Amino acid sequence: MDGTSHYARIERAIRFIEDNRLDQPGLDEIAAGVGMSPFHLQRVFTAWAGVSPKLFLRYVTLDHAREALTDARPVLDAALDVGLSGPGRLHDLSVTLEAATPGEIGAGGRGLDIRYGLHDGPFGRFLVAATERGVCRISFEQEGENPVGALAEAWPNAGLVEDDAHTWRIAGEALARGIDTGASPIRLWARGTNFQIKVWEALLRVPAGRLVSYGDLARAVGRPRASRAVGQAVGANPIAVLIPCHRAIRASGRFETGYRWGSARKRALIAWEAARRERAGAAA
Repeated sequence: MDGTSHYARIERAIRFIEDNRLDQPGLDEIAAGVGMSPFHLQRVFTAWAGVSPKLFLRYVTLDHAREALTDARPVLDAALDVGLSGPGRLHDLSVTLEAATPGEIGAGGRGLDIRYGLHDGPFGRFLVAATERGVCRISFEQEGENPVGALAEAWPNAGLVEDDAHTWRIAGEALARGIDTGASPIRLWARGTNFQIKVWEALLRVPAGRLVSYGDLARAVGRPRASRAVGQAVGANPIAVLIPCHRAIRASGRFETGYRWGSARKRALIAWEAARRERAGAAA
């Protein structure tokens, strides 16, 4: 799980692209904008994403986003045919999601032990927290935020145990799921309303390298007029990456806003997965 230092540079490059998107800057301009030589920027992108900056940046364009939205729609349509809770293994459903009960939520985690750890990864430093029932939280560290404090606030009566060794394996599993391969099963245990759980289950149907609109998610959960509520449910997701809320964007194909851990990180996740998917397809 190396690449943390590379990610900081990647994020600066993405922010520069966002700020100057109307000018469509080239590699030399991007490199100058983030204080690097074009050669060094090329090396960083290739080491981090496995593809050149030119190809990587294609994955964060409006045209690519619209294409990815179109490609994902048949997957959700198939999910509708069998029901979101049906037996069809349409996507990486070795990731299973169980909801905390109202009683467990009301008790604030009383009698529950939550093991947590902070780890460095290709998208920056992040917290992983898990109970015996499954992973209950993955959140990225951001300036001015305390991820451990947020965990304690969500489960005020639980016993919090720092255990990096335990969560290290889970962290690796989370970051290995950029492509639908035979990764080992992993269980999620999430705190959410019935509606939120349905939205998160629908997100699990969206393959890596594909995107889904809030409207299509609303249709998938049987609430076609509830795009705004779906957006709020996506934003409330407590388990980043494994519940892939970064794959939800506007129907227009724009995704500058709407990700709780920042638009630059959202673009990085989307492009990283797209690059992995394309490389896997080329190798097949």
